[in-house]
Amino acid sequence: MTRHLPSSPLTGRFWEPDLTRLLLCAVTLLLLALPGATRAQDSFTSLDTNTGEVTPGIAQPPCGTKPVAIARMQWPSAAILAEIHARILKAQYDCDVKLVPGDLAATAASMGSTQQPAIAPEMWVLRISETWNAGVKAQKLRQAAPTYDAGLFEGWFIPDYVAAANPQVTSAASLKENAQIFSHNGARPRFISCPPDWACSIINRNMLKANGLDGLFDIVEPGNRFEMDTLIAQAVSSKEPVVFYYWQPNAVLSQFSFKPLDMGPYDRDAFACLARRVCDDPKPTAYAPDSVVIAAAEWVFTDTPVIASYLQRATLPIGEMNAMLAALSEPGATEADIAARFVAEKGDIWHAWMGTGPAGE
Repeated sequence: MTRHLPSSPLTGRFWEPDLTRLLLCAVTLLLLALPGATRAQDSFTSLDTNTGEVTPGIAQPPCGTKPVAIARMQWPSAAILAEIHARILKAQYDCDVKLVPGDLAATAASMGSTQQPAIAPEMWVLRISETWNAGVKAQKLRQAAPTYDAGLFEGWFIPDYVAAANPQVTSAASLKENAQIFSHNGARPRFISCPPDWACSIINRNMLKANGLDGLFDIVEPGNRFEMDTLIAQAVSSKEPVVFYYWQPNAVLSQFSFKPLDMGPYDRDAFACLARRVCDDPKPTAYAPDSVVIAAAEWVFTDTPVIASYLQRATLPIGEMNAMLAALSEPGATEADIAARFVAEKGDIWHAWMGTGPAGE
């Protein structure tokens, strides 16, 4: 009686040994034993089923063998970015991704000591410069790419209808000669600043003085962020010619059309004076540039170079984030919803992060 061996996992057919097959196996083994024969575990090739071309196989998955933890920071833009990268890394690179709660200082400290979490998509390094520099010096973490395609995140803005009607108003310096444009219903022009307990309120007061505007504009300091947004929205709704301070990424800059004013070159010493409550000699300057980066643990670069390359290309246009934050204000919307929508609709952006064109190319 012939003894049937287990079926092949590929065909499901029973395999029966015979003399011819045994001889073929023996010859194959002898050939493999010859000098110069290639061992299967040393290298292999795989057939790309899409193109029919033979391409080198990958010895291990792009993410390596351990989970990739991504810091999901508390503020909306960072949470959206964490959700976006988690989806792409899981779907496109088959990574074992987990989202972990994050906080700017605590996450930087953890990455700088334990190299966990692996990725923090929105790290404002100048806010925690001492912790960041220590982690970089210890070779525990490093910058991948800038999070956004903008270096300046704070500034003064005017509505687009004001800019269109007054093309000469392009900078903070040009406001002095054109202050009368911003008078509304006979009242003095308004400058909407930020709440008085925020550092930017002091900076804005001194900036107005530096540009010779303190006697020309009434400074409005709202009680909180909600009141600030309401004042800006009301001014725009009534077509008021207003000047205001704001920052990004932020939903307001996407919900309405605004034009940023050129604040001039940045002067470090001048800005340091403007940040003091008593600045004896205020001089014009732009806001200090900020450094917002995708932070990654050192092991991401050494152990998972494919993922490191992805992160080094993953800079997001800041206008896209402003738009996503605006969408987040829709009833019932969550950061996860917004991230899923971005991945579904913005492949032209994130495929470039992968170093590819549209899916399948």
